[in-house]
Amino acid sequence: MRLLLGQLAPVPGEVERNLAHLEAALRSAPSDLAVFPELYLSGYRVGDRFHTLALRDGAPAVERLRSLARSTPTTIVTGAPWASPERAGEIQNVVLVVGPDGAVATQAKRYLPTFGPFEEGVPFTPTDVSRPLAVGGHPVGFEICYDLFFPEVSRQLSLGGAGLLVAISASPVTSAALFARLLPARAIENGLPVVFVNRVGVEDGIVFAGGSGAWDPRGQAIAGRAVALAGAAPEETLTLVEIDPEEAARWRPFRPVLRDVASRPGVPGAAA
Repeated sequence: MRLLLGQLAPVPGEVERNLAHLEAALRSAPSDLAVFPELYLSGYRVGDRFHTLALRDGAPAVERLRSLARSTPTTIVTGAPWASPERAGEIQNVVLVVGPDGAVATQAKRYLPTFGPFEEGVPFTPTDVSRPLAVGGHPVGFEICYDLFFPEVSRQLSLGGAGLLVAISASPVTSAALFARLLPARAIENGLPVVFVNRVGVEDGIVFAGGSGAWDPRGQAIAGRAVALAGAAPEETLTLVEIDPEEAARWRPFRPVLRDVASRPGVPGAAA
């Protein structure tokens, strides 16, 4: 499976401009799965505007993503504010997954940071459920940024059948060293590849760190190939990496952590 890691900087509040930049990235680097950062469509520091920028299935931006996914053909993964399907007036910070077949799925963020410069608990409603989503016939687990600090989220997705974890992020330079340690750890402890796409740029004084990459089930970095993007800001990058979605199944018998934890009661996703 060829993955595009779209380490881009959104324009706050400019969904159409961000979609155009996303499309240029897709056209520059054909892939099976293209991944873009947390809240990429809206920008991160937009305050109350999240309520007017929130998407839902059938919105013009979602229909444009459907069209792009069909025409490329690529499964597109991007961050967006999303109108809660359960509670009117509430919104969620989600991974939006749009397939070439027109299917739209979301995974909402579970842990919302409310410390330092982060105020996600104000506009967003969290979820307490994580389930793998099908991408090209393969189960993939999706997480958002701070979720990575809670190993039970990755574990639940892995026990649920995920053979690949994809995490999108809007994390600042002050967190870069922590993510550099967390990401290979999540790969090792779950015996599967991990892909991380973080945004770059500056919003409201926050400098975002980038650091996107991929790690194999042993926690080793997977080399990628850089692709040029016309009109890219200096820190923006496109990287293509090859991931074998069957590698987890081949590797896990040699380090059977999931097998051994699945028999223990009380582990999310494990046998009762």
